[in-house]
Amino acid sequence: MKILVLNCGSSSVKYKLIESENGNVLAEGGVEKIGLPDSFLKFKRPDGSKETITVSMPDHKEAVKNVLKILTDPKEGVIKSFDEIHAVGHRVVHGMEKFNKSVLITPEVIGKVKECYPVAPLHNPANITGIEAITDLIPGVPQVAVFDTAFHQTMPAKAFMYALPYEDYEKYGVRRYGFHGTSHRYVSRRACEFLGVPYEQQRIITCHIGNGGSITAIKDGISVDTSMGLTPTEGLMMGTRVGDVDPGALTYLMKCEGLDADGLGNVINKKSGVLGISGISSDMRDIEDAIAAGNERAKLAMDMYEYRILKYIGAYTAVLGGADIIVFTAGVGENSPELREAVCEKLAYMGITLDKEANRSRGKEVVISGADSKVKVVVIPTDEELVIAQDTAMIVGGK
Repeated sequence: MKILVLNCGSSSVKYKLIESENGNVLAEGGVEKIGLPDSFLKFKRPDGSKETITVSMPDHKEAVKNVLKILTDPKEGVIKSFDEIHAVGHRVVHGMEKFNKSVLITPEVIGKVKECYPVAPLHNPANITGIEAITDLIPGVPQVAVFDTAFHQTMPAKAFMYALPYEDYEKYGVRRYGFHGTSHRYVSRRACEFLGVPYEQQRIITCHIGNGGSITAIKDGISVDTSMGLTPTEGLMMGTRVGDVDPGALTYLMKCEGLDADGLGNVINKKSGVLGISGISSDMRDIEDAIAAGNERAKLAMDMYEYRILKYIGAYTAVLGGADIIVFTAGVGENSPELREAVCEKLAYMGITLDKEANRSRGKEVVISGADSKVKVVVIPTDEELVIAQDTAMIVGGK
């Protein structure tokens, strides 16, 4: 079954065409700068070469239309017609308590996703535009929504509730939801397959460390706690997001700077994190270069970044009553041996030892803990699109 996986952001669309039975990626690429004069589509050919095409795309419907056009292009395409797309799977960021699993998209589902707009104003509207574009362009094709928040709906109330007035939870749904759930779900299960151990009998800490980052505690195959909250700004220090901060500091800052809610949102989402501390960049490669050149603020940013990761691993070890497996994934987690070594060295008290030679690997499945380590530490490249394709195939196939 050929599944088109779409991930629609506020100004971008990422896509993959996947054969769900074997996971083969037939085509992949993305559209960026939707609504701007210099919007473009980039895609990868089967031989690995890449191409970028500048084309006007004023909205998401036009962007999706261009994705479908390149998929069926006589020269660059991999399918002859839309009829070869058996279903479309969409990443949907926020499902609140309305969805605890992937679902077939219906008008009722679309209505419920729209009800989540207030807690995901940048993401959910874009996700819906992608769904509506497919409805217009390929009428009748089954569509499935796969939610970032669904995997974490197993958290107990003691983990997901905030100590705010209970009425705020009842009226507005204010609680911890967590994100990156599709990634945490994939890498935790894949780590157990890779290690040859039963998934439902492990205490796992998954570290999704990228420009956005989160850590999840998984016990016997279910999420019991995660670092992101009502929104993706809680938890770890990230590329531009603030992570954990005293809420009193935010109200103080609002008064000092004369900020309204939107202004504060801009600060905590786009001006904070690694960028805010370093004053240089949100990209860890730039930070590493600046550290090598002796930049003290870059060094502080890296120290803070690693420290937050270390704190959450320690906290979740306590929550789980120990740890059997620690997984590193996502852009930084998969590709920064330096960060993994810095964190693992400070976990020696848990009996963790590091195989420094194995840890040099980037972007590959590998055990980086030593043979005598009491906790297995592994790198597992994430594959959220594969999970979305598999969920879509299962739901459509069982329809």
